Amino acid sequence: MIVKYIVCALLCLIFATAISPIVLCLCKKLKASQSILHYVDKHASKEGTPTMGGIIFLLALLLSACFLFERDTFLAVFAVAVTFAYALLGFLDDFLKVHFHHNEGLKPYQKIVGQVGIALIVAVFVYLSGRTSLTLFNLTFDISWGVIPLVVLVLVATANSVNLTDGLDGLAGGVSFVYVLVFGVILALIGGAEHLEISNLAMLCFGLCGGILGFLMFNCFPAKIFMGDTGSLGLGGFIGVVACLSGLELLIPIMGIMFVLSALSDIIQVFYYKRTKKRVFLMAPLHHHFEQKGVHENRIVTVYIVLTVVACLCVLAGVVAAVI
Repeated sequence: MIVKYIVCALLCLIFATAISPIVLCLCKKLKASQSILHYVDKHASKEGTPTMGGIIFLLALLLSACFLFERDTFLAVFAVAVTFAYALLGFLDDFLKVHFHHNEGLKPYQKIVGQVGIALIVAVFVYLSGRTSLTLFNLTFDISWGVIPLVVLVLVATANSVNLTDGLDGLAGGVSFVYVLVFGVILALIGGAEHLEISNLAMLCFGLCGGILGFLMFNCFPAKIFMGDTGSLGLGGFIGVVACLSGLELLIPIMGIMFVLSALSDIIQVFYYKRTKKRVFLMAPLHHHFEQKGVHENRIVTVYIVLTVVACLCVLAGVVAAVI
């Protein structure tokens, strides 16, 4: 089984690396380029960089589905469907930005309505399928119908947190790669022959990791292509739905601590500014604050990834101890 995970990840890596130049070329021909907000002055040179690059690792995710078992694949297929639903919402946002040549796509309320709508479908499915138990290491407890609002909160929060983290070259992709890789290892540990549905979710994680890594070859500084909302909402949707389907929602705020900090910094900034007309951070989300302080984006990205590695390995150690 381990070999199959590795083969899946490698093939998805090769596939993503191979199609990246094609996607990049198509984005350039279609003039699907990123518009930079006027107040993000340090990113002025990135104006015109092709976007919607998330298509690269999303297609790799589809390839990974070919490695699923012949039975017990419903959860994995459902996870892929939800991921693409969020990606489609992001694609519509990107399309409007490209079409009208500005950085405003869907209205905020349109995004929220779409995200909540998809999340509600997942929440009802989770509840009706009896997956109402939450697991944190060796603790398990049932929350009954409370799983419905929890799943909605998790999916909407995760999708937006990953989206907010996508602000520097390689940042969202790098942090997501570490998170999804370790989460895949955790699912592989608790899966096995008796839990093929969980093992299939692990397979998707490893396949997506290969896709993200292939994408990062073109997204690291200086980025030749951005993932766009197509990629960030797709990634957030995947992270959220896989956690909800496996009952591991409580691991997200620990393993995804940098996603949490991005979201919290933005919420704090908006709330405080509306109350006082003053700012807590030079710019939000948090990574832009450090950038305004003069820290190079490569250093910021590296620190974010390292902190994510530490958090994820701590969780992995706890899971291993619980399993043993």
